[in-house]
Amino acid sequence: MTINVHKGFNVFNRRHILPELRDAVTTLSADMVFLQEVHGEHKKHPLRYRDWPDVPQYEYLADTMWPEFAYGRNAVYPHGDHGNALLSRYPILQYENRDVSIHGTERRGLLHCQLAVPGQPTVHAICVHLGLRHKHRLRQLKLLCELLDTIPEDKAVIVAGDFNDWQLKADRVLAECGLHEAFVHCHGRPAKTFPAHWPLLRLDRIYVRNAVCRNPRALYRKPWSHLSDHVPLIAEIGL
Repeated sequence: MTINVHKGFNVFNRRHILPELRDAVTTLSADMVFLQEVHGEHKKHPLRYRDWPDVPQYEYLADTMWPEFAYGRNAVYPHGDHGNALLSRYPILQYENRDVSIHGTERRGLLHCQLAVPGQPTVHAICVHLGLRHKHRLRQLKLLCELLDTIPEDKAVIVAGDFNDWQLKADRVLAECGLHEAFVHCHGRPAKTFPAHWPLLRLDRIYVRNAVCRNPRALYRKPWSHLSDHVPLIAEIGL
């Protein structure tokens, strides 16, 4: 599963909905959850919201369902930070957060985790959140390809997250790295994921290499349409 959690707020930041989001995510029982825009810390929000967790948001979402989690801090500001995270049922052997920020713009990163999946060689999972400008995304996609070049070609790779690729340029670039997108493979086009209440743009993706995607779905209905400004995506991955 992949979802941009919008820092725990619903559309237009009108309401803190992290407890509801945790309940909804838990019902899916996904083995891995790729999170974008998740807070590691925020010093002001606990003073304003009574239900603000006393642990990082990714740890709060993991709860008892996902014993393993990794966090890649991207944006840092005086009162806190946010970035990407991975929740996993499988042991995370090691992880690294690669800074792919373009000078003078918003901070972005690639959270690369290596997982021990029973009966399988090491599985590589990369949580992605790319920039808003087209030329910056192209540079970040190339940096993603450089990361993929360091992973042995026979290893399974899952790349998921918010690509902000409303111009649909990522597939061609990532195909050169051996990645194939789940919804493109099964339905011919990426899923519409933004804005959640009336999806028009195809921003979020699930890519795989040396793996097979089955039954990819975008979760358009309630409660998902009210829990973030992005529609979550889920898929079955066969290794």
